[in-house]
Amino acid sequence: MSSISKRPRRLNYAVNNKRVKSTSKVWNAVKHFEILKRRVELEWETKWLSNAFLIVWKKLKKYWIKTNNI
Repeated sequence: MSSISKRPRRLNYAVNNKRVKSTSKVWNAVKHFEILKRRVELEWETKWLSNAFLIVWKKLKKYWIKTNNI
């Protein structure tokens, strides 16, 4: 029988360093949402802006951020 060893945890960066990795992602998603709101006020609602809103809205939903507070 061949011996099956566990993976070396000292080589796995994500396991060794416990920290929050998504703080900048959340901040960038909120900032992007605010920029898109300003662009809708300047320009009319275009197909590109509606698609961008959909993408940002999904990111905010993933991060559990309410859009009515922004």
